[in-house]
Amino acid sequence: MEQVRQAALTLQEYKQGKKALNEKIINNEQWYRLHNQGDGTEMTLNNAPDSAWLFNSLANKHADAMDNYPEPNVLPRAKDDTETAKQLSAILPVVLEQNRYEQVYNDTWWYKIKHGTGCKMVVWDGSKAGGLGDIDIRMVDLLNLYWEPGVTDLQASRNLFHVEMVDDEVLLERWPWVQGHTGGAEQVPKYLYDDQVRTDGKSFVVDWYYKKAGRLHYCKFVNDCVLYASENDPDYATRGYYDHGKYPFVMDVMFPMAGSPAGFGYIELMKGTQYSIDVLGAAITRNADAASRIRYFVNRGSGLNEEEFTDLDKSIIHVDGNLGEDAVRSVQVPVLSDIYVTHLNNKISELKETSGNRDFSQGVTGSGVTAASAIAALQEAGSKLSRDALKSAYRAFTEECNLCIELMRQFYTAPRAFRITGEGGTGYEFMDFDNSGLVPQREEMDFGWGVSEKLPVFDINVVAAKKSTYSRLSQNELAKELYQMGFFNPELADQSAACLQMMDFDGKEQVLEDVQKNGGLFQQVQQLQATMMKMAAVLDAQNGTGITANMGQAIQNGEQAQPGKADSRHKVTTDSIGNVAAGNSLAVQAQRRAQNNANPHRGEDET
Repeated sequence: MEQVRQAALTLQEYKQGKKALNEKIINNEQWYRLHNQGDGTEMTLNNAPDSAWLFNSLANKHADAMDNYPEPNVLPRAKDDTETAKQLSAILPVVLEQNRYEQVYNDTWWYKIKHGTGCKMVVWDGSKAGGLGDIDIRMVDLLNLYWEPGVTDLQASRNLFHVEMVDDEVLLERWPWVQGHTGGAEQVPKYLYDDQVRTDGKSFVVDWYYKKAGRLHYCKFVNDCVLYASENDPDYATRGYYDHGKYPFVMDVMFPMAGSPAGFGYIELMKGTQYSIDVLGAAITRNADAASRIRYFVNRGSGLNEEEFTDLDKSIIHVDGNLGEDAVRSVQVPVLSDIYVTHLNNKISELKETSGNRDFSQGVTGSGVTAASAIAALQEAGSKLSRDALKSAYRAFTEECNLCIELMRQFYTAPRAFRITGEGGTGYEFMDFDNSGLVPQREEMDFGWGVSEKLPVFDINVVAAKKSTYSRLSQNELAKELYQMGFFNPELADQSAACLQMMDFDGKEQVLEDVQKNGGLFQQVQQLQATMMKMAAVLDAQNGTGITANMGQAIQNGEQAQPGKADSRHKVTTDSIGNVAAGNSLAVQAQRRAQNNANPHRGEDET
């Protein structure tokens, strides 16, 4: 009980150290919702509609992340762990799918872009799989996570607290002894919701992780009532709650900050510029609105019938008395200079530059940029910020997969059945898996020095499971060009391998392996053909047959029909000065289409 009270005091200390970060997250959420300047129902100075330039930048960053959804490939560090690595490569995606990881990945990326840090928890849930237990992966709201102030690595914190609101009825149903200890949910920081969110009938539940004597322990409590403590559990009192000894939280930072494991996101980076855009846009809109209205100064003693004057359908307007020249005068609204519109456009360009969300990254190009290769180069250069953010996300994903493997190593004591989908989503098979290939393996030492234990360790290679349409198109075009240039011709295996070694593209290792394998098979076939020709010559000499000639003709015909040799009949494309554009790349295809569109005989066959 005393330990829980001390932990509660430590949590209060951590909350004070994290108060500024919590306030920043809540304010950023308001900016994201576009509620900072009213709803725009009435055009007034303090109530103008917001523009969505900031949101557009955030949405494009999120789209880049979803286009590169990660997929794990497990690699062994030792030869005898190869089979287990293959099984993990097939099983890990199934475990992620069972946890609806794509939705978790989606939500975490939105959080990371808005607030600068995405966080996931990888824990063991004993209630899953009908009580057998399984891995649980969820997104974590940073408002509910507290660490030691001043640390930059989450694993370096002395304690780690995860808090959340839970209904009292749920707590009493699972832990009846919590009666009389509930309440306190108002302590949790809350967003400024549109709807009224009630906290009565809920309790402030704390998951407390701490390291003691090199072991990770876990305690769950409400106020001063302990719900579970690993130190009180005989199964974990000496070994710790998780054998891997790490806090089960993985943080993915957008832009790092000194003295904190959290970072800052694009909203903090862009909201100043967005505010200027909103103010300038509102001012220009109000000026345009005022200038479009016809208004008049009317002398009170003019005797003008205002009702008839403002009714444009009236042909006659009555006046009492003499209407002087100064009785009615139109209001002249000064028109804003073009410098304000220019300044607004400059602010919009500044926001695009700051976020890296230039027009060509969205498929829009300026005048004069029409070549497919130029557009592709601009898009590739414009995506370097997204690629940098994806690298940090992939590092976090690697750590999450490692935590999953460690949980399998500790808890997969009984065999489990997994449905593995075949290549390309066609067909499936069932695979049984347990931790027998993950636990330390006993092996005898050399020269009879005894027995040692080897712990199977694996590396995670992350690849993009879902690629954008342009990436798939580029990959397909590369494969076609390699085929047309004869890279898959076994006769050119050595030259092709040397060229592939200098190239860099996804899947290069597999292509290089296939080319070298084909070259080896071709050499074996040649050796067999030479042996067969010698045997045929011996048979011809003995029997007077023509086997050698027939076999030579068959071999010659086979070489002529061999795939991978370029066809000499192809379309020739030239540039504006007559140079021949070789190949069939995206750029050449675009150039050929432009030439065909300008060709009056494009309906005729071309050679």
